[in-house]
Amino acid sequence: MVTELEKIRIAGDGIRALGMRFNAGHALNYHNVQPVARLGGVRELHIGHAIVSRAVFVGMREAVREMKRLMREAAANPA
Repeated sequence: MVTELEKIRIAGDGIRALGMRFNAGHALNYHNVQPVARLGGVRELHIGHAIVSRAVFVGMREAVREMKRLMREAAANPA
């Protein structure tokens, strides 16, 4: 069975094979960003709504800090 993450990886491979940039977004949040960020070839993550929503509770600086930490951890441990 192909998982949703595997579908994204396959789509990304096809996108890059056509010479386009592989960006990911829409519905990414603090709970699911790391597996997507670990996919090979992802150039950008669109995560603005998650950060702004989190900022309501912890402030913008902390919300950005938390997301950057998650993204750095994912980059350090690619799939």
